[in-house]
Amino acid sequence: MSDELEEIRQQKMDALRNGERQTDEGDQRRASPGEPVHIDGVQAFQDAVGDGVVLVDFYADWCGPCKQLEPIVERVAAGTDATVAKVDIDANQGLATQYGVRSVPTLLLFADGEPVERLVGVQQESRLRSLVDSYS
Repeated sequence: MSDELEEIRQQKMDALRNGERQTDEGDQRRASPGEPVHIDGVQAFQDAVGDGVVLVDFYADWCGPCKQLEPIVERVAAGTDATVAKVDIDANQGLATQYGVRSVPTLLLFADGEPVERLVGVQQESRLRSLVDSYS
């Protein structure tokens, strides 16, 4: 189990090094357009959800259903103008607590800075797209 977790962490670090960059503030790693934004920290979270429609995926590297949901979230990010963000609950426990995340994956939809929808567990891509579109 420990080796598998370490492999997942290494893959995540490699992806960050290869496909994402630090912002000037250093607190938020942004992927290229059409990919989820990886959030690290309260201020980065507030900046991300402050305007427009934002779908936030609270996940954990060790979570099987989160791994199932990941490609779905990536396709939704690629197919919408809304921001799609990912929050690692292990690295951001305070955010998970603040938003009442008790199991993963949990998806929160924000509209103009306010949480408007909550989904728990693996979701179908069509449902996520429909939900995002209903607030766009």
